[in-house]
Amino acid sequence: MEKKITLASESIASLVFGPADEYLRQIRKAFDVRVSARGEEVKISGDSENCAKAAKAIERLEKTGKKRKEVSPEEARNIITQVSKTDLDPSAYSIEVYSHKAVVEPFTDGQADYLKQMIENDLTFCTGPAGTGKTYLAVAMAVSMLKKQQIRKIVLVRPAVEAGEKLGFLPGDIEAKVNPYLRPLFDSLEDLMEYGQMRKLMSLDVIEIIPLAFMRGRTLNEAVIICDEAQNTTPSQMMMFLTRLGRDSKMIVTGDLTQVDLEARNKSGLSDAIETLSDIDGVGCCELSRNDIVRHNLVQNIVKAYERRKEKLVEKVKREGMI
Repeated sequence: MEKKITLASESIASLVFGPADEYLRQIRKAFDVRVSARGEEVKISGDSENCAKAAKAIERLEKTGKKRKEVSPEEARNIITQVSKTDLDPSAYSIEVYSHKAVVEPFTDGQADYLKQMIENDLTFCTGPAGTGKTYLAVAMAVSMLKKQQIRKIVLVRPAVEAGEKLGFLPGDIEAKVNPYLRPLFDSLEDLMEYGQMRKLMSLDVIEIIPLAFMRGRTLNEAVIICDEAQNTTPSQMMMFLTRLGRDSKMIVTGDLTQVDLEARNKSGLSDAIETLSDIDGVGCCELSRNDIVRHNLVQNIVKAYERRKEKLVEKVKREGMI
């Protein structure tokens, strides 16, 4: 099979190819294909599946180059490794959004399963470490459904729990007070649609970003409701949130069970809900791992180091006969 790709410009092509065509050499080795380049044109030949993967790696390198105006050796290595590890066809799980990205696709098998669970179920729980795309893909799914007019509203919810430090009383009106807690949700939205469009939809209440405490007493029809950082809910808060689900709506609940900021005596509402509801029809559960991390490559190593440290502490306690 032979596949041709035309890159946006020669300057972008130089970023994609890397210093002295180093990234193209990595692609040849990783996917066992022949790659030749002239100007903005790239020609890939070899096994059809390997060609498709090599083309996907080049497309992702191009996206990174366009967005950041550079592609570091570490970023290139990370992209090529992620594409080589996955067996999925990303286009089968692509979702349309409003921004210049046009579509959002999963980087890993775990992310593809997450998208599948969200499509097939009205309630989806997703757990996993930082950087696995839990929040981003949930917001992308909601934005895609809004664009297709499958829903009328997006509601993004977060518990207002501080990560180990007390911020005290924050100045300003209610929006200013809760904004620091909800900032990660704004970041995801801003990447999926133009800023002006996002502000307009928020002013029309089509997109609503609120603290969990403001959910009581509501029923949300024809909406996608996302609860982020749900590991910091209590079981009673989680039950209150889940029972807001209305007609023709979807709920997506995300969190990292290794980063619970509740007081020690409180059980996480996220883990409690998964234990209680995972066997019910219409409820999907997805657990992402450090292999699904798509942030800076260092994040994966940080998570791995903490996991090793935790395992060593457990082994030490066992040896000392304390458990």
